[in-house]
Amino acid sequence: MTWFLSLGIAGIVLLVLSLVFDGVLEGVFGGALEGLFDGLLPVVAGFLSMFGFSGAIVLGCTDLGHGAATGVGAVSGVLAGWLAWKFSRALMRDQTDATPRQEDLIGTAGSVVTAIPADGYGEVLIRLAGHRVKLAAKSAVPVARGAEIWVEAPLSSTSVAVRPIER
Repeated sequence: MTWFLSLGIAGIVLLVLSLVFDGVLEGVFGGALEGLFDGLLPVVAGFLSMFGFSGAIVLGCTDLGHGAATGVGAVSGVLAGWLAWKFSRALMRDQTDATPRQEDLIGTAGSVVTAIPADGYGEVLIRLAGHRVKLAAKSAVPVARGAEIWVEAPLSSTSVAVRPIER
């Protein structure tokens, strides 16, 4: 039973090390190993830990012997390795939307929440990438609170130049 428990613990240690030191080997060897270990260490760790712990459970709870414990451990280890492979592939394929840039503000419609004096600053509320964003706004003409505006240009990361929408 000691061998099975040792393999199970070794699998968990390998999994923790692969999570903590992810990418270290690739960095140490200057990118020569880039992509070589992608998704492989969790598979090996899953196989080892399930093989070891399943074998130990079979040995401890039944009188089937080492052969049956090895067989059950191998089957459960292969299943755990396959699940770890599928899960890591799904996570690696998961793509997020691009991060919004200041240029994405141009042409965005919004509304004034603090009146904008001529050549002064007020505040506008716009929708950027599905989120409501409150920004400082400057306009060449005065714009009243509640008026609809278009963003003409980003002035900084927190302010924009706007013009009122005329209907």
